[in-house]
Amino acid sequence: MTITPVKAEASGARAAAIKLSVSGVEKRYGSVVALAPTDLEVRAGEFLTLLGPSGSGKTTLLMTIAGLALPDSGRIVIDGRDTTYTPVYDRDIGMVFQNYALFPHLDIFENVAFSLRVRGLSEAEVTKRTRDALALVQLDHLAQRFPKELSGGQQQRIAIARSVVYQPSIILMDEPLGALDKRLREQMQIEIRRLHRQLGVTIIYVTHDQEEALSMSDRICLMNNGGIVQLGRPADLYFAPRDLFAANFLGEANILTAQPGTEPGAARAAGATIRYDGPAPAPLGALSLLIRPECFSLGEGEAADNRLSGRLTDVTMLGPMTRLDVACVDGTALIAKIPTGRAVTQLVIGQDITLCCASQDVIRVGDPA
Repeated sequence: MTITPVKAEASGARAAAIKLSVSGVEKRYGSVVALAPTDLEVRAGEFLTLLGPSGSGKTTLLMTIAGLALPDSGRIVIDGRDTTYTPVYDRDIGMVFQNYALFPHLDIFENVAFSLRVRGLSEAEVTKRTRDALALVQLDHLAQRFPKELSGGQQQRIAIARSVVYQPSIILMDEPLGALDKRLREQMQIEIRRLHRQLGVTIIYVTHDQEEALSMSDRICLMNNGGIVQLGRPADLYFAPRDLFAANFLGEANILTAQPGTEPGAARAAGATIRYDGPAPAPLGALSLLIRPECFSLGEGEAADNRLSGRLTDVTMLGPMTRLDVACVDGTALIAKIPTGRAVTQLVIGQDITLCCASQDVIRVGDPA
C-alpha cells in the first residue's frame, strides 16, 4: 500500500489558502496544562477533525479558536486577521454543540432565525435565509414545531441549520453526534459531509470516535496530553502512524514486539520471520511492527511475503467481514478480519490456520523503550 505524504497534497492545484492559523497557542488552568504550545494551519474549505481521548486538549483548542477560552500565550489568525482576543460574536464563526443548545420556547423557524435577528437583518432577508437553511437540512416542513417535538437527529440538524444560516466562514463542531445512537450517528455523518460539500465551508470537528474521524475528515489532527501527535490524511494516520499511541488509537491494531533479523527489513516475531516496510538499517534492540487486522488473508496454499501460523481461538461474524482470533505458536495473539465467505464459515475453533500478509502491510512504528 502506497501512502501519499501530506506535504505532496499541499502542492500544485490542490494547494489551498490558509483559513485559520494557530501559532504557539497555550492554555493552562492553574498548574494543569490543558493545551501545550500548539501550531496548526487549517485550509479554506477543509474538513479537519481534532481527534483524541478525554483530556487530550482537542476541546480546549476548539474553545480558544471560538473565543470561548482565551489563550495564555500564542496567536490565532482567521483570514489574515488577528482574532486572538476578538469577542466571540465578531469572529465570523458558527458553532454546533453536543447538547444542541436550542431555545425550548421558540419554534424551529425562530430558533434558526435568532442569530439573523440579532444581527439586524431585514425581515425579508431573515425569512429567506431561514427557509434556505431549513431546506438545506431537509427540515423546512417542521418550521412551526418546537424542539421537544423533534427527535435527537432532527434537533441536531436544526442546530446545524442555525450555525450556517448567517453564512460564517468557519463552523466549529464539538462532539455534535455524541448523544445519538449508532445508526442515527452514522446517518448524520453522511448528512454533515453532504452539507460540507454543498457549502464548501471550513469545518473544524471535535470527536473521540476514531471511525467518525476516519470516515468524515479531509485531514485528522490527532491529539494527546495537550499536544498534537500527528496531522495528516485519514489513510496516513491509519496505515502510517507516527508512534504506538497513534497506531493503537486509530482502529484495531496488531502490534508485534520483534527482534531484528539477520537482514534489513526482516525481524522475528510471533514465531516467524516477518518482512516489513521500514528503514533499511535494523535497530539494535526490539522494534514494533504494526499489522492491521484487515491486511491478513487466509493462507492455505497461498504464496505471501509473511505467513503466521497459530490456533484459531474465536470466530466472530461481523456481516461482510469475519473476525478471527488466533494464538501463535509463541503465544502472540493476533486479530484478523477476513471477508466473509465459504472458506471462513467452515473454520472451526481449535484448528490450526495460517494468516498471510504482504511486507508493505507490515509497518514499523515507534520502537519500544
